[in-house]
Amino acid sequence: MRQAGVLDVGCHSALLTVVRRRPGAVLEPVFSRKVRLRLHETLAYKGRLDQAGVHSVERAVAEAVAANPRQRGPEVFAFATSVIRDAPNRDAIIARVARTTGTRLRVLTGEEEARLAYVAARQWAGPTTGPLLVLDIGGGTVEIASGTGDQPDRVYSLPLGARRITRDWLPGNTTPSPRRLAEIRKHLRQSLEAVPDLPRADPGARVLACSKTFEQLARLAAARGKAPRAARQLALPQLRASAALLAGAKPSRRGKLPGISRHAG
Repeated sequence: MRQAGVLDVGCHSALLTVVRRRPGAVLEPVFSRKVRLRLHETLAYKGRLDQAGVHSVERAVAEAVAANPRQRGPEVFAFATSVIRDAPNRDAIIARVARTTGTRLRVLTGEEEARLAYVAARQWAGPTTGPLLVLDIGGGTVEIASGTGDQPDRVYSLPLGARRITRDWLPGNTTPSPRRLAEIRKHLRQSLEAVPDLPRADPGARVLACSKTFEQLARLAAARGKAPRAARQLALPQLRASAALLAGAKPSRRGKLPGISRHAG
């Protein structure tokens, strides 16, 4: 039996997950610790992480790693996602975190994130499910991958993440006007249409969404009676209804809606 840990440092949290593999079985989680971050509030000019943000990353990494009950047990692979990957001072952040915590963050390309999301989704869904489309909305990017085998045939990473769109199109943390929403939707639609051979959810294909954004939208739909409470599913009409509700709510109100975390509202 082997164990390994993965530390995922993103915009809203640093998440340590320790798993083990039994012979002939899938990976089994044995420990998890999440430390909250709000790095979107510490971004300076052109996405640079300010000193407060760098310090919060140091604190979160140290706290998450220290929480591991088996300090000398599994090796921990630490990764930073787009909020650090795209920061102009990325190398300085990684060097400082390594110096103060002993943990060196690795950086994956967006395409590699999409590939790994697909591989994990395929392991979870099983090889007999046929064509698979995997979607992941992060803070800075959106990852899309599709395929029919263990590895995806196509992977994409697009600069259309929730934090990036909010920062670029909705400054000031205010409720958007209908006109502004229409402009954002047009921008997103045109950006997606410009991607050659972008995968689509063809009839018979299975679609898996692996980000917290989709999870919270599904919870919101279920809490409003728009989706089965037992099923973790989100149909297009439910998605549109939930998105319209969030768009019309004040930012201070979104985190109070059922199923929506106040950290992501």
